Amino acid sequence: MAFKFVDNYRERGARKKLVAQLRDERKIEDKRVLDAIGKVQRHFFFDETFWNQAYRDIAFPIGEGQTISQPYTVAYQTQLLNIREGDKVLEIGTGSGYQTCILLELGAVVYTIERQEKLYQRAKLFLTKMGYRPNFFLGDGSRGIAECAPYDKILVTAGAPFVPEIMLKQLKVGGTMVIPVGDEKSQKMVTVMRVSDTDYERIELDTFRFVPLVGDQAW
Repeated sequence: MAFKFVDNYRERGARKKLVAQLRDERKIEDKRVLDAIGKVQRHFFFDETFWNQAYRDIAFPIGEGQTISQPYTVAYQTQLLNIREGDKVLEIGTGSGYQTCILLELGAVVYTIERQEKLYQRAKLFLTKMGYRPNFFLGDGSRGIAECAPYDKILVTAGAPFVPEIMLKQLKVGGTMVIPVGDEKSQKMVTVMRVSDTDYERIELDTFRFVPLVGDQAW
């Protein structure tokens, strides 16, 4: 599989405009998140034919019934996580790998799982060629990755019908999960903080629309 890595003044300029839009119009306030979005070349995740779409604030199909998330959604979820250097982060749904790169740019140690083998293989090859080194897993993300737990943060990038308890148990005390929860048409963004071995604090936020989370603990 051939990948073309060209980042000229057009793409760099479009990336700066996207960051400004997220900051000024979408009210993303975390400068570290904005800086990460400014560094990751989103057009690399698109066929060259569609590079002119890469820095629009829209989701875009990547095959296998999946999408690369809208930049605002990526920024919104990432800001909620409040990533710190060295945080151990579980990402449910590798997809294109774009969100994975944002987490890595923030200094996270990332464990990312994808259930669709074609997407898994493509992301693994592609991110490695870009110089990113997350820990890749192929499997049912709705169950998390128990063998590598616990995690400081858990990010779910697909819409779930409920918060899987098996995943909550993989959070460290003091850790945070960000997960869209609802039906297959729309979801509320939910943050869950583990405050003790048995207690969690849950907050429901804005409405989004994600592809469904598929698996034993999901749809």
